[in-house]
Order: sequence, then C-alpha cells, then structure tokens
Amino acid sequence: MPTILVVDDDQSLRELLKLHLSNAGYYVETASDGIEAGYAVLRSPPDLIITDVNMPEMDGIEAAVAICREMPLPVILVTAYHDAALIERAENDHVIAYLVKPIGRKDLEPAIALAMRRFRSEEHTSELQSH
Repeated sequence: MPTILVVDDDQSLRELLKLHLSNAGYYVETASDGIEAGYAVLRSPPDLIITDVNMPEMDGIEAAVAICREMPLPVILVTAYHDAALIERAENDHVIAYLVKPIGRKDLEPAIALAMRRFRSEEHTSELQSH
C-alpha cells in the first residue's frame, strides 16, 4: 500500500485529505509544517508528499527542496493562490504537480497517479544513465 505524507498547517484539511486518501487505498501520514514533514520523512519515507505552500516556519516549496535534496520523492503542491511565478519556482524545484484549492477527487487522484508514474519513470531513467 503506497504511503502519502500530507503536510498542511490546517488540521481540518489534513484530516479531510487523510480520510479521502485512506478510502482510496493509501496509507496516510500527516505533518503540520515543513519541519515536521522533514522528521516524518526521516522516520519513514513516503511514496509521495502532498504539501500546502503557505505554512509557518518553512513553506511547502522550501520543505520539498530540503527533503528532495536528501531523498528524491515526488511532491504535489497545494495552494490557495494561482501564481505563475510560484508555479515556475515549483517546477524548478522537483515538484511534479501544482493544485489550486479547493481541490477535489477529480483533481487529486490524477495528480497522484501522474506524480507516481512520472517519478518512477525519472527514477528508472536515472538508473539506466548511471549504468
């Protein structure tokens, strides 16, 4: 069962995503900010991270960059703001998908599938290039 780490400072959104993703067949861990997410990844690396952008202490992009520098993982960013500069920054920092809140099942499930598929493909390509 794939594991997803949901990172958001809004507890109700974390719980809602956890419920939805658990019902879709994923094991879900949660974290309330980027720092807590880093510790969660060190304890037990997930298959995918879904993180809010705007959080205290460390935003979602900073957390994704820090985590992926140590352990490459697919990341989906979720934010309330549609910002072209943010999308560009995110794409340059190993983020696979960018979703604008409110997000629903029709947005989230394809993004998860894409992130997992694309990450596995990039991982496989990297392995082939290193041999």
